[in-house]
Amino acid sequence: MALANHATTVFDSALFRDAFGTPAMREVFSDHSLIARYIEAEVALARAEARCGVIPAEAAEQIAARSNIDALDWEKLRHETDNVGYPILPLVHQLVEQCGEAGRYVHWGATTQDIMDTADVLRVRAGLEIIEADIAALRRTLVELATKHRDTPMAGRTHLQQALPVTFGYKAAIWLAMFDRHAERLPQLKPRVLVGELAGAAGTLASLGDKGLNVQEAFCMELGLGVPATTWHVARDGFAEVVNFLGLVTGSLGKIALDVMIMASTEFGEVYEPFVPGRGASSTMPQKRNPISSELMLAASKGVRQHAGLMLDAMVQDFERATGPWHAEWMAVPESFVLAAGALHQAQFALSGLIVDEARMRQNLAISKGLIVAEAVMMGLAPHTGRQQAHDVVYAACREVNEGGGTLAEALARDEEVTRHLDRAAIGRLTDPANYLGMAPQMVDRAVAASKRQAA
Repeated sequence: MALANHATTVFDSALFRDAFGTPAMREVFSDHSLIARYIEAEVALARAEARCGVIPAEAAEQIAARSNIDALDWEKLRHETDNVGYPILPLVHQLVEQCGEAGRYVHWGATTQDIMDTADVLRVRAGLEIIEADIAALRRTLVELATKHRDTPMAGRTHLQQALPVTFGYKAAIWLAMFDRHAERLPQLKPRVLVGELAGAAGTLASLGDKGLNVQEAFCMELGLGVPATTWHVARDGFAEVVNFLGLVTGSLGKIALDVMIMASTEFGEVYEPFVPGRGASSTMPQKRNPISSELMLAASKGVRQHAGLMLDAMVQDFERATGPWHAEWMAVPESFVLAAGALHQAQFALSGLIVDEARMRQNLAISKGLIVAEAVMMGLAPHTGRQQAHDVVYAACREVNEGGGTLAEALARDEEVTRHLDRAAIGRLTDPANYLGMAPQMVDRAVAASKRQAA
């Protein structure tokens, strides 16, 4: 079957859509799903109003029974939406026709933004369920990775220079702890974000008289949403919070991606993404094995970060109904969810099958010829000589290695100030990077235990 030629973005492209998103998340934010959520909100409104005695119960039953997304004229809906600027009035026109006599009560007392905001909350709720499950799966993968490599020594690096030995499990535990915090944040934001919107033209519920607050509460109950304390037509911190949460999630994924990409470089060669024939191949260099998943994760993190800023900017709205910032959310919210889901999917693929070259990690630890554990030697010598003198002695030995070659252990063994206090066996122990891991393995244990408790 030929590829469709009308796609214009990576989100609907037959070529790129599964690189930058997932089918499940695209469905949540599809046009069909959006219109279905609009209809769900309109039906909930009719039922709430019937319960409160605002419209006849029979009318609400008819609206619920006869509102049919499959019977919509989509081309007419598209054309009228383009003309009106919003899809609700065109949709209401068709629902009124579908519902016959009961159609007169469709959209009773509501305003366009009530339905659109509430539908978006319903989509956000569904999107968060996917994100929550993906984070849980990734945490399980990171627990396995951290546990397996608890004691796998490697060079720790600061400012892109070898600093002190760590373990790969320690690195994975740091990644895990980030996602444990994200898993903690997600349920905390739900009560603030998952609230309905029903307030009428200027947010005062004037069209529903003294039954306005009762209808609002019944409407939210119908949809399983929280009841807002006040109208939030122009108070957009809830949606801004959820997109910035996705910015945090993808920011963490971007950090992991950058670590993996650098460690996968030829000069490091410490980890590789799972091997799949042809994945990451170059059109001109047969030897290439590019870290594609990590590259996609990093790109997604940049995209969501831009949308997070856009959502903060869209919070600045005029008076009781905005003249444009609201529309920016229509771009930022769906794209952020799709990108976040895509990045989480790529992370799960890359990390669940990550190839860790322990031998290369040990080889890289030896590159500095023992200098990476100069601090260990200094601290081992300091009880005998005092810290400053130990520092000066080891500093001189390091310069000797840098200028004349050999290893730190060899240079130390030639220094009488050292051998007066340390024999060759002691020097060997102090210059072995595997003996200077600090509490890295214990931190892995603590992080893994905390993650498992949180998940239980």
